[in-house]
Amino acid sequence: MTTSLLPGPLVDDTWLAAHLDDPRLVVLDATALLPSPREDGDHRSASGRGAWAERHLPGSRHADLTGELSDHDAPYRFAVPSPEALAAALARLGVGEGSEVVSYDSGGGIWAARLWWMLRAIGVPAAVLDGGLEAWETAGRPLASGDDTDPVPAGRPVTPVVRPDLWAGIEDVAAISRGERPGTLVCALPSGGYDGSAPTRYSRRGHIPASRSLPGRGLLDEAGRVMRPEELAAKVGAVLDTDGSPVVLYCGGGISAAGAALALTLLGRTDVSVYDGSLEEWSKDPARPLELGN
Repeated sequence: MTTSLLPGPLVDDTWLAAHLDDPRLVVLDATALLPSPREDGDHRSASGRGAWAERHLPGSRHADLTGELSDHDAPYRFAVPSPEALAAALARLGVGEGSEVVSYDSGGGIWAARLWWMLRAIGVPAAVLDGGLEAWETAGRPLASGDDTDPVPAGRPVTPVVRPDLWAGIEDVAAISRGERPGTLVCALPSGGYDGSAPTRYSRRGHIPASRSLPGRGLLDEAGRVMRPEELAAKVGAVLDTDGSPVVLYCGGGISAAGAALALTLLGRTDVSVYDGSLEEWSKDPARPLELGN
């Protein structure tokens, strides 16, 4: 069995700099643009390809989570594509059999974590660059620019090894919320999104009943890196029990939830899934309850 190049789900800039030229490694910038809503229903998102073209890690390629790395036939944005469609899109980015991926972004790590989770769900070895583009730049490492880098398509696309346990659907979430099946629902939105005090991109404010609040961005330190293990464990432990109950993470569109999923994975949790449709899907149905406040 071939030994993985990656040391785990998180790598730092020192490790990446030392392995940047390894032919097995593909570095993908997953940045997307998602401005804060100015009023309820104000959903604006755009590709981060322009930002990538301005400045990016040498040799990296842009993975467009608003484009071919999402399922545009789904009833909500940023939907994960089918395993086959995802493998085909990755092949066009140079990710094929034998490839390992480091994802990064310039948006606080949640986009890189989203791509990492998608890759993990089809068996592609992947890791997130801790601190993203900012950490790389702060360390004084070189940057490239320009969008004329045409990736060399992978010779053989990845054969997906599907992990359906990493995703949860709306009925799974509803059953946990009603107490009809075991599990803990966790909302990874900022506190204002959870309690409904801030505008939402979606049709209704609030959180899914019986869910707890664990903001994904709150699991980073001041430099934008994942908290040290002991601090992370304390933060998570204040919200989650250690009773072995499976955890289902959600947010607005399954992005911040992936950041929280990365943190829980680093703590050794293996019972974590992400509700892909999250509040965008849930809030569209007026029959699905939402609660305000803490």
